[in-house]
Amino acid sequence: SFSPLPRARLRRLARDAGQVITKALGTNQDRDPDGAAGAAAPDAGFALRMCETKATSSDLVTETDRACEALISAGLREAFPSHAFIGEEETAGKPGTPLELTDRPTWMVDPVDGTTNFVHGFPFVCVSIGLVCAKEPILGVVYNPVLDEMFKAIQGRGATLNGRPIRVSPTADLQSALIATEIGINRDEGSMRTAFSRIKALTSQSRSVRMSGSCACNMTSVACGRLDAFYEYGFGGPWDVAAAACILKEAGGEVLDPSGGKFDVMARRVLASNGRLGAQVTQVLAPAAESRD
Repeated sequence: SFSPLPRARLRRLARDAGQVITKALGTNQDRDPDGAAGAAAPDAGFALRMCETKATSSDLVTETDRACEALISAGLREAFPSHAFIGEEETAGKPGTPLELTDRPTWMVDPVDGTTNFVHGFPFVCVSIGLVCAKEPILGVVYNPVLDEMFKAIQGRGATLNGRPIRVSPTADLQSALIATEIGINRDEGSMRTAFSRIKALTSQSRSVRMSGSCACNMTSVACGRLDAFYEYGFGGPWDVAAAACILKEAGGEVLDPSGGKFDVMARRVLASNGRLGAQVTQVLAPAAESRD
């Protein structure tokens, strides 16, 4: 269990990291009386949004990613010295080193989920802090500092958005559902053909399909009923989903492998649903993937 002090510290870490993000975006300073950002504000954070590429030209990292992860990592290691830590940028700094998850309590952190959005000033950006025990997500904090939305959950205690309880949507018919996905970072012909085959199949059988550019934002949108389901293959790592998986489950949703099997936080595949649409989405995705060639 977590006493109020560590829980408050987690919220503070998320908000502190969020302030680093909004400073870089120029959205929290130099505002005029009507609330418009001052002309100099975006320039103040431009250097913090300068990006480098990782594995591909679509996989980006900025100084803000690194600064936020360092802040969160230091805070977690001070508060929970016996716990393990898996952070996106720390992991990226050790290419070729396999990720290992044991039953030991392990923090999984994405300091800026939606880095490409952040670089372009698109507002779907969040800090994601999740705790996994015995390979199961048991705590999640996801904070979008641009929208000032703080999602939180602890296993068995429900999920909240800015302190208010949230629940998934009641949608039970795929044709009435709003679905989200992402196309990922791979741009080879086979990956693109497969991704768009799935999108085409789901678009034809649902109300519509969206892409926000942030795995955690998509999953928390399912948790609070804005979206009915979300799926993604090949995202960056467990830090993208650990926190949001706990939040979604505590909001009454379901987290699966897109095949319909058991969710594995390390597998880089996820199907998040309101608990009513998972099987229907799986039935659409499977033949779409099989027909990609």
